[in-house]
Amino acid sequence: MSQTESRKGKSAYFVPTISISLVLIVVGMLVFILLNARTISDHVKRNIGFAVIVKDNTNEVEIKRVQKILDTQPYVYTSKYVTKEQAAKSFKKEMGEDFERILGANPLLPSIEIKLNPAYANNDSLAMIEKGLARFDIIHEVYYQKSMIESINENIRRITILFLIVGAVLVLISFTLIRNMIHLAVYSQRLLIKTMQLVGATPFFICKPFVYGSMWRGFFGALIANLVLLGAIFFVQENVGNVINIMRQDVILFMVAFVILSGVVLSFFSAWFSVRRYLRRDLNDLYV
Repeated sequence: MSQTESRKGKSAYFVPTISISLVLIVVGMLVFILLNARTISDHVKRNIGFAVIVKDNTNEVEIKRVQKILDTQPYVYTSKYVTKEQAAKSFKKEMGEDFERILGANPLLPSIEIKLNPAYANNDSLAMIEKGLARFDIIHEVYYQKSMIESINENIRRITILFLIVGAVLVLISFTLIRNMIHLAVYSQRLLIKTMQLVGATPFFICKPFVYGSMWRGFFGALIANLVLLGAIFFVQENVGNVINIMRQDVILFMVAFVILSGVVLSFFSAWFSVRRYLRRDLNDLYV
């Protein structure tokens, strides 16, 4: 075999493999994001909460007793006791004004700030929680922004639906691209396929080398895609790890397995149907 033919053979194997890996990177990225969508949604919802405003001059021991009771409730993710002085300091920092100097006193009340578990981060659950908190005599008011909570939940629903639609379209396009790339690889060998058929080779015997070769390209393309994806995930985790953990072992293992399975299975069926397509064609049609 000449060097030119050798280079062509390597190119015929290398180019489809890299092309498949690029498409599988998109597939793997979409799968990873979809699997982490719940984690991201929960992270956003855990920042939703409410403030339990306590009556003035309530004993701090009593406030902390109520806080401990609240910490045992299933809807509480975290709680924080905020004194009058801390509330005033925070208000001054946000507004940039010393209202105590103007008013001559601190009108703010102590509070217990509650961050909700994601399942309870909605107005219906908060209304029920508010009714339940009425049994505590020290509570002056339960404060939360209904419109903001409704807006957050509605935006999460819209983004989830939109991403599912876009993801489904992109995955369909990616799978179509893989099928077309393999079909082109088989197309270049269509005359060889027909020649083997004319000399009496069985369809299985003809399909086998093309299917095996295509599956190996899909497998190696998937390995390359997974290496790129894992590198990207580790890089992102280094930058956002202090905010949200995306290094979930079950998600990563599922993504890796899905990418490999997609590469191998799609390559198998694409090669099989492409070869069978040319076996059914008339010899004269192969030159078209």
